[in-house]
Amino acid sequence: MAKAQALAALLLAIVLALAAMEGAHAICGMANEDFKLCQAAASVNDPTDTPSAECCAALGKADLGCICRYRGVAGIWMRIYHIDPNRAMALPGKCGLTMPSNCS
Repeated sequence: MAKAQALAALLLAIVLALAAMEGAHAICGMANEDFKLCQAAASVNDPTDTPSAECCAALGKADLGCICRYRGVAGIWMRIYHIDPNRAMALPGKCGLTMPSNCS
């Protein structure tokens, strides 16, 4: 289960990066503004220790199964947007969310 949550956070980082691209309006049920709410908790530079309540609320509305499908391109996007993969992978668990069982 921890592995699934870690992958989910990694995928969230991918989605954050994709959402930050110009013209991206919503990915996996989250708008650019929603992704930005979580960026501080997954940042390489001066990250917060825990995700904000607003971040967790945004993640709670997201299509986590959709986020799982982005895991294959995570590394590139995380480097571009300065996302720490370990921090990103911890976000869903820190928000008390459970990833779909097929997200491993």
